[in-house]
Amino acid sequence: MIGRFQTVLRLIYPPACLSCGGLVETELGLCAACWRETGFIGGLVCDLCGTPLPGQEASQDMVHCDDCMTIARPWTRGRAALLYKGTGRKLVLALKHGDRQDIVVPAAGWMAQAARPILKSGMLIAPVPLHWTRMLNRRYNQSALLSSRLARNTGLDHCPDLLVRKKHTASLDGAGRDARFRMLNAAITVAPSRRQKLHGRSILIVDDVMTSGATLAACADACLIAGAAQVFVLTLARVAKDA
Repeated sequence: MIGRFQTVLRLIYPPACLSCGGLVETELGLCAACWRETGFIGGLVCDLCGTPLPGQEASQDMVHCDDCMTIARPWTRGRAALLYKGTGRKLVLALKHGDRQDIVVPAAGWMAQAARPILKSGMLIAPVPLHWTRMLNRRYNQSALLSSRLARNTGLDHCPDLLVRKKHTASLDGAGRDARFRMLNAAITVAPSRRQKLHGRSILIVDDVMTSGATLAACADACLIAGAAQVFVLTLARVAKDA
């Protein structure tokens, strides 16, 4: 009976592409055209931020991109699932500003795949926090939705309120690298009631997109100051210079 009901529903509401709304064969999928426009990251990548690099993936050396060789990164390793362009950019913006929470399920799957080289047993997953005023306006934290689903996919512990954004900052959209780091200085801290949860553990910080890395650096610094052993980062998308 349930199978027959689902068949009827699929006839009335056939699966639609996550990006363009065109018909697809499976739920929460991308059509062929949108798939081609999605910059899935693979091959050799920067070990600190996940941006793709020229060269062979078989290399055993941990390589870094130009940005990560010139900017001090307080975290140990990092990955990203998509390039922030084309369909990848559309999906991030739809999730962040368009209330498209259906994107979380496939996005977290892509992120779990990208994160496989950096995942560790006993790791604690936590999202980049929103300031409470922005949370009231947006109604949800897209990074927390991603981190929650990622924890479910990987079986790792999740602490959605590990970090607190104690200082309201202006939107970082359009801000330069130096301005981003200045605005986020001392803006994020570990919640006092959650300090024991991270002590001596590896922490995986999750965000929707990495541009300069200022937000992730603020989160990583807060975790390390509070007693974390190591911090790793994972984003759905990475802004790359050649993107």
